[in-house]
Amino acid sequence: MKQRAIVFDAFGTLVEIGQRLSPYRNLMSWMRQNGRRAMPNDAAVIMSSPLDLAGIADAFNMVPPPASLAQWERDLRIELDTIKLYPDSLPVIETLRRQGFQIGLCSNLAAPYGGSIRALLPPSLNAYALSYEVGAVKPDPAIYAYLLDQLQCAAGDVIFVGDTPSADVDGPIAFGMSARLINRKAGQTLTDVLHGL
Repeated sequence: MKQRAIVFDAFGTLVEIGQRLSPYRNLMSWMRQNGRRAMPNDAAVIMSSPLDLAGIADAFNMVPPPASLAQWERDLRIELDTIKLYPDSLPVIETLRRQGFQIGLCSNLAAPYGGSIRALLPPSLNAYALSYEVGAVKPDPAIYAYLLDQLQCAAGDVIFVGDTPSADVDGPIAFGMSARLINRKAGQTLTDVLHGL
């Protein structure tokens, strides 16, 4: 079957954070140190809610010290300011578009990161399925269904490209898409993983 759409994950696939300070992880660590037991779905709650750091703390019924919250917000701004595209991201997207592919973005991320990523990518991508907007995180089938609804194509028409096996390969394949795993840390490029299209 001839694929009609290529969908990319964001972090570790199209973009990276230049200065990683992990404000959400630091917030969760503070909560654990102050009596809140970590739950298996904490990360999913954070990434499927359109909330900032203060909103997440409130959702978990925790009130961090103002100085700590201010530091985590400064760290978040630094992360947002240092998000950058991998050098091959835009050239590959433009080449695929010229070849007639629809292009989508499907990513698990906390709400503040979405705007920074959108600003780096072409404004006219065919589909965005960002976890905090959809209310579901990969590999929940709901996020893939949302993506296909935007693309207006069948699962078999899509190749999913990402760096996380469960979210970007296993989940899409279980949903009927094709998938390719990229390992940026090993030096792989998008051209490497999309070879043969």
